[in-house]
Formats: sequence, C-alpha cells, structure tokens
Amino acid sequence: MSEAHLYLRASTKDQDAERAKQLLLDFAHHNNLTVAGIYAENISGTKLDRPELSRLLGTATPGDVLLVESVDRLSRLSQENWSHLKGVIEAKRLRLVVADLPTSHMLVNDKGITGQVMQVINSMLIDLMATMARLDQEKRVERIKQGLENKRARGEKVGGKGRDQKKWDKVADLLKRGSLTMDEIAKLAGVGVATVYRIKREFLS
Repeated sequence: MSEAHLYLRASTKDQDAERAKQLLLDFAHHNNLTVAGIYAENISGTKLDRPELSRLLGTATPGDVLLVESVDRLSRLSQENWSHLKGVIEAKRLRLVVADLPTSHMLVNDKGITGQVMQVINSMLIDLMATMARLDQEKRVERIKQGLENKRARGEKVGGKGRDQKKWDKVADLLKRGSLTMDEIAKLAGVGVATVYRIKREFLS
C-alpha cells in the first residue's frame, strides 16, 4: 500500500485547520492508502515558509502521496513561490493528489503510461487552480480597500472612534501584498493582530 501524507491548512487561528481531516482520512481509506502522517497548521496560504508543510516535505519519501482537500489549501502563493514549491514536490517525486480534483485520483494507483499522462494533465490543472487561488486572494484583499474607500466617500467613520485611518489603510495595502502573515502586517502597520483580522473580516463579508 502507498503511504499518504495529509496536509491541512487554515488561514487564521479562529478557523479549524483540521476541518477536512475526516474527509481526507476517508479518502485515504477508500483508496487503500496508509496514512503516514497528518500535518495541520493555521497559517496564510500566501506564505511559502510553513513549519508543518516543511516537516511533511522533509519526512515524505519518493512515491508517497501528498494529499490535500483542494489546491487553495496548499497554495495561494505568488507565481514565483508556487513554482518553487511545485519544484520541491516534484524533486521529492511525490504524487500530489487533490481530493476535489477527480483527475488527480488516478495518480494514487496508476503508475504506468496512463499515470504518466495524467500526471502531465494534472500538473497543468493544478497550476491553473493555484493561479485562480492567488487571484481570488488578491480580489478579496482589493475588496477590503474598496470597502474602506466607499465608507469614507459616504462620510462614514471607518473603524469607529479611536482608530487611526492611516493605519487602517496601511493594513489594507499590506494585506494586498499577499506575502505577509497577520503578525507581520500588525507589526509593520503598528496595530494589534486583532485589528488586522477585524479589517479583513469586515470587508470580506
């Protein structure tokens, strides 16, 4: 039986990184995969340096399966960082299987010509989905900034009494970069981490 390494990720600490754990365990069971490890962490998908993902990549051996729920759980990375991560996965000769991408399921067992063809097809599909995940992240952050601007245009207070508008704008700009953690944004903007999350939640609804 092939060994599978389950990777689970959520963006913020108030989200459940292990939400999809049972789904992936069921997938592994139905596909005769032995679960070699479960790696869960709360960290932005725009960040390349992730402790649990690094641990998985350091532990997995050639031929193992890297199993994720969806591509956006693995990556909301910039094109450059996604190319780097994908290169590491390929160099390790891991089979990237995505639960909500049925064509990738063939990589679990088929290692012949069909498997090689499907690997090429899935590589292109996963690249496309990784790009879409990144663009979705950028769009969500842009909505934050637009929401702030629209409130100001209507003469409404943004953030309420006691909040520094310049800092709120800076947070929105830093979020748009997509490469910083919430902690890093808070430090650069001179606000609390809770404020960063509040801005993100308020204008992504």
